[in-house]
Amino acid sequence: MSEVAATGISVLLVDDHPIVRQGYRRVLESQGDLHVVAEADNAADAYSAFKAHDPDVVLLDISMPGASGLEAIRNIRARSPRARILVFTMHNEAVLVKAAFSAGASGFVTKSSEPSAVVTAIRAVARGERAMSDDIAHILAEDSLSAGSALDQLGEREIEILRQFAGGATTEQIATHLNLSVKTVQNYHYLIKTKTGARTDAQLVRLAATCGLTKI
Repeated sequence: MSEVAATGISVLLVDDHPIVRQGYRRVLESQGDLHVVAEADNAADAYSAFKAHDPDVVLLDISMPGASGLEAIRNIRARSPRARILVFTMHNEAVLVKAAFSAGASGFVTKSSEPSAVVTAIRAVARGERAMSDDIAHILAEDSLSAGSALDQLGEREIEILRQFAGGATTEQIATHLNLSVKTVQNYHYLIKTKTGARTDAQLVRLAATCGLTKI
């Protein structure tokens, strides 16, 4: 990564909505020290852009067509364990926040946050700090005091597979999105049912909706 203090902070902006990318490119570049060096609208292109530009910070959404931001986090961190990734999304469910941090995210802010909060979080992540918007910090605090979610024992890969399955993707589509074999996805499906206690696929979908992974 480049020297942040000397050259400012280079940012890779990842979101599947062009209007969001355009709006936040303007916000970030108006700061003077933040420079958007590349954009991507899906997990695969995000990984390619990271390899090509080696940005100081990756700002990405979790919800994207195909493989989600969770998979992008996993792949980027596998290539560069020092990568600094800030999740920027409309989702504020504790299970997704924890899955993002488990995958290797450095911070998590919601799209309801003020632009100034996003800028502050980018700078904090670039310094190697963990950053969260106030609502996310509150949600995690509440979750730590509660009985927890039925999905807490799932890993981030299992969360991602459940999210896609509950969203209507077939086993073959999930395998393609995540570069896995169909048999591996089927094995994950079985493990997810075992860990959550779901007996049917319909129960899995309802559980995913209850925990905020999808809507029914």
